[in-house]
Amino acid sequence: MFSDLWIEEKHEVGYGMRYQVEQVLYSKKSEFQTVDIVETKGHGKMLLNDGLVMVSERDEFIYHDMITHVPMLIHPAPKNILVIGGGDGGTAREVLRHNSVEKCTMVEIDKLVCEACIEHIPQTAEVLKGHKKLNLIIGDGVKFVQETKEKFDIIIVDSTDPIGPAAPLFGPEFYGNVKKCLAPNGIVVSQGESPFFNEDIQKSMLEVLSSAFENTYIYNFSNLTYPGGLWSFTFASNSLDPIADFKQSRIDESGLEFNYYNEGIHKAAFKLPTFQRKNLEGLIKNP
Repeated sequence: MFSDLWIEEKHEVGYGMRYQVEQVLYSKKSEFQTVDIVETKGHGKMLLNDGLVMVSERDEFIYHDMITHVPMLIHPAPKNILVIGGGDGGTAREVLRHNSVEKCTMVEIDKLVCEACIEHIPQTAEVLKGHKKLNLIIGDGVKFVQETKEKFDIIIVDSTDPIGPAAPLFGPEFYGNVKKCLAPNGIVVSQGESPFFNEDIQKSMLEVLSSAFENTYIYNFSNLTYPGGLWSFTFASNSLDPIADFKQSRIDESGLEFNYYNEGIHKAAFKLPTFQRKNLEGLIKNP
């Protein structure tokens, strides 16, 4: 993976992305995966799990804005939030910017990811050092939703690809348990892979979600470090519509400023390219 001070992420379809590395800051292997943090020339510090880029300082705000603020600004009163995964801390950071939040529970399976990011990427992980509204649990998110008695207004599944420890986060049993621990008007948003490289995964995810929820959607975002640039999140709820129930006034009332997210981005994200709409026909309610 490391060669001549370059790091390369190789994709299975013969596609790769390379970044010039100035320094290797961290490299350890947990019981789940190899965790690396490198300082790159153009993207700042970068987190990789098993050689796959998870976060870079340069563009992390795009992913974290879109996985967090889309559901947070649709729900009328998000108070109790659950984040599954998200070990870099960026999603919890954005959740906790909302004054309505009374508690954010974050369940991350790999303690090493949190420790590495706290030490080397405080831009995302500073919140993990201790926030009065954050309940950080090092544990299995699949087991947590199976056993918890709590009800959550929003559940955000900030997972890696469906390999290794993240594989169960894409299945019907998991989402059945997610549905059980959602409060009325609850929303679940999940990392939804690439419409170019993972059409089959997107379809299977939406099949699972549409069998459990009344309203299922998928929305897109673009960034610099994920293969193909165009990636997706899934959205599911039994009552809320991500367009009809979205109001500009909620952005204004929040008092928050964003680096990527805004009203136009929110609405446009649900407008899908034709090839993606065709692949997911009958499984989504996108306008």
